[in-house]
Amino acid sequence: MDEAAAPRDESTQVVLVAGATGYVGGRLIPELLESGRRVRALARTPAKLASRAFRDDAGLEVVQGDVFDPASLERALVGVDAAYYLVHSMGGGHPNKSGGFATADITAARNFGAACAAAGVQRIIYLSGLGRDTDDLSMHLRSRHDTGEALAEAGVPVTELRAAVIVGSGSASFDMIHDLARRLPAMLTPRWVDSQCEPIAIRDVTWYLVGVLDEPRTIGEVLEIGSGDVHRYVDLIRICAEELGLPFRNVTVPLISPRLSSYWLHLVTSVDMDVARPLVEGLRNDVVCDDLRIREWMPRELSSYRLSVRRALDKIAAADLRESRWADAQRQGIRPPSSVGREPGPRLRTRVRFWPQREEFRDYRTFDTSLTPAELYRRVVEIGGSNGYGRHVDPLWRLRGLFDRVTGGPGLRRGRPPGDQLHVGDALDFWRVERLVPERQLRLVAEMRVPGAARLDFRIEPRPGGSRLHQLATLENDSIWSGLYWGVIAPVHDPVFTQLGRHIIAEDHVTTG
Repeated sequence: MDEAAAPRDESTQVVLVAGATGYVGGRLIPELLESGRRVRALARTPAKLASRAFRDDAGLEVVQGDVFDPASLERALVGVDAAYYLVHSMGGGHPNKSGGFATADITAARNFGAACAAAGVQRIIYLSGLGRDTDDLSMHLRSRHDTGEALAEAGVPVTELRAAVIVGSGSASFDMIHDLARRLPAMLTPRWVDSQCEPIAIRDVTWYLVGVLDEPRTIGEVLEIGSGDVHRYVDLIRICAEELGLPFRNVTVPLISPRLSSYWLHLVTSVDMDVARPLVEGLRNDVVCDDLRIREWMPRELSSYRLSVRRALDKIAAADLRESRWADAQRQGIRPPSSVGREPGPRLRTRVRFWPQREEFRDYRTFDTSLTPAELYRRVVEIGGSNGYGRHVDPLWRLRGLFDRVTGGPGLRRGRPPGDQLHVGDALDFWRVERLVPERQLRLVAEMRVPGAARLDFRIEPRPGGSRLHQLATLENDSIWSGLYWGVIAPVHDPVFTQLGRHIIAEDHVTTG
């Protein structure tokens, strides 16, 4: 046999994971490392992997790359034997809008497939969604299937694994089920709650994803993975409520539309509107495994739904969530091609604006304290979530969060990530950590509904006897609406931002975990 064609053993096999910062990618990488593979993690923002327990594993290499940047893919795929494609743009906008996720998904998949073909990658493994192609699939599920076809267009064999609801702590689908079960003892439910669903535990998903590397019969196949435990969607909520020890009742109301359901779920659960809408629209379809070949080729004792729920709840109760979660991915999902390489300056100058000479609006304050830079930095990174932004003005922050939630933004419901530390890419209430320099700086970028890019920046300056906190809030002067917005909220800046700084440096500063 030609040496170049000989299969590599596990210790020399290099696998790339596209979507490494996402929920499934974050759970898959440690399993691949444990199996002895060398893993190359592809991420638009590699710093987002800094908090992962597997980050220092000798078998891991983290590379920067973007599925809309073919040059970055070309560099990342050198020497790769197999590539996982776990990227999707759910959360990147409504599919019926120009540049929505369906178009973005196809473009990204074609880029990736072509790059794999050029690099000599032997196979692609892709996680898709269940649903019969003969059914009237939702736009989200149809996009998942079309993405698999786009990946294969360049000729690299694709193993497409189709799954329904993935159950695990940090999964968007399970977070939605969990929030409904614990917050609503009774529900008016639409007709989609009677659709059939075959959920699967995240540990079984990652087991299949790793296992197909060693099963040649899976190459080039579309395969369905599930637990074998089929329920109606309403029963998924009821079983979760039972495991929580809570009551649950529902009354089906046939006139509730998917759009109204997604808005309602956005208000009640922690899942963002842009994620809730495609999930809900997909619930009208039965998602049950018809093709059981993979269970014959790769036999395994699969977790029942109730057992999967129990394990997820145990992790949530133990605050064992430093693993990946759905909110780790950027709220806007993968970027449509029109946004790549766009410079903000020219766009700003072509907009009609109040105060045309101003590029941004600023609120700048300083606070002196006897705290050392290390102590002050610890206080800064503890803000948000249950720790709040200043006890005297927290009601104003909650009001802003409620307004954001009602208008389709994330609001404050995402809270803080577990633990007392932050990392680049973490979601914090309606912010995301953009820059982090220990003992020197924390910069947050807003994901709330706001006309223009908004940031909150904390810088720490050492000084004799303590340190100085520089606090800067900015709003990009993006359009006439930016000026109107800044003018409306300006009167509350003084108490809100003054109390925020005082809250951080206060000698009686108390955190609630």
